[in-house]
Amino acid sequence: MSHKGILVVISGFAGTGKGTVIERLRKQYDNYELSVSATTRSPRPGEQEGVHYFYKTKEEFLHMIDQDELLEHKEYVGNYYGTPRAFVQSRLEEGKNVILEIEPQGAMDIKKKMPDTVMIFLAPPDAVTLRDRLAGRATEDAQKQKERLHRAAEESDMITSYDYIVVNDDLDQTVEEVHQVISAAHFRMGSNLEFVKKLQEEMQMFV
Repeated sequence: MSHKGILVVISGFAGTGKGTVIERLRKQYDNYELSVSATTRSPRPGEQEGVHYFYKTKEEFLHMIDQDELLEHKEYVGNYYGTPRAFVQSRLEEGKNVILEIEPQGAMDIKKKMPDTVMIFLAPPDAVTLRDRLAGRATEDAQKQKERLHRAAEESDMITSYDYIVVNDDLDQTVEEVHQVISAAHFRMGSNLEFVKKLQEEMQMFV
């Protein structure tokens, strides 16, 4: 059977706990790795090349776009951000499940270029819980919270484009459910075609 890793996209509204779930996955299991993005913004104090980001000039980044070296990219506040194809593919070949925490539009771009990507949408139990979680952060004013909720309402139209939906109500259960979804993906027929082909060829000895 295939020992190649699975590319996993995890999306969700602000306040659904994506970062916490991913952090717990990486602590509890040793075969998960968070994808490292490329960016044109300058490193901040304490950030390391290849750990936090791959830091590129604008010219280098645009060249990566031209050469189709990015699985997705976007421009935000004057800087470019994107997912390097080579980094993802190298980690997958090593058997790592590579996780991308990304917004829905970028997720759809990833799916187009790598159709076998496991797409997981992390959801709150209900809309009121989401509103209360954002309010409980106490790090943003009411206007910012309203903007996040408005964006969440728009993003909700894209939920059915994902393969799986996991409700984050209990953290331990959520982490286990996400892990089970990814583990099951290793047994998909499309992930094991090399094994199947080899088996089919071997079976010809009985014909």
